[in-house]
Amino acid sequence: MRIKDGFILREVMGQAVVVPTGSATEIFSGMIKLNDTGKCIWQGLLEGENETQLVERIVAEFDVSQSKAEEGVKNFLAKMAEKGFIEE
Repeated sequence: MRIKDGFILREVMGQAVVVPTGSATEIFSGMIKLNDTGKCIWQGLLEGENETQLVERIVAEFDVSQSKAEEGVKNFLAKMAEKGFIEE
């Protein structure tokens, strides 16, 4: 799983946002604000981590149980795939 070309993570006034560039603007216009957890997952995807590694990252970074991290990562990835931001 990886982030599709054309979607970049930026900091705008202290807020993490994902914005489309180039041809990615054809499938999405605007930006998505990420909370700290979303930003952490996005950065893991940029580093090539798989779902298991993303869960481990969340558990290590935040005070959250393994099962809650698994649910959160799964939901985040499903939404990002649905919107066309990531691909297998």
